[in-house]
Amino acid sequence: MQEKDLDTRFEEAVEHANAMSQSELPQDIQLRLYALYKQSTMGTIDIRVSPVYDLRNAFKMNAWMQISHYSIEEAKEAYITMITDLVKKNK
Repeated sequence: MQEKDLDTRFEEAVEHANAMSQSELPQDIQLRLYALYKQSTMGTIDIRVSPVYDLRNAFKMNAWMQISHYSIEEAKEAYITMITDLVKKNK
């Protein structure tokens, strides 16, 4: 059996995440998933073009900055792992 490539596994994890209810997930998990998704899809945050005007977005940007040292591939793997663990936990 051939293993799926990283992008395919990431897209499947995103589909699982989109099917989850936000109310099921603690806010720290939501922030971590947000940050990993952004790092996976956009790369490292550029704070010069991402001004923060409210507390909610400040938390989101902070979460993203905390993982900005991850490569896109590392962020995708971490995202996949988190979603896989959440899916297993909720079964």
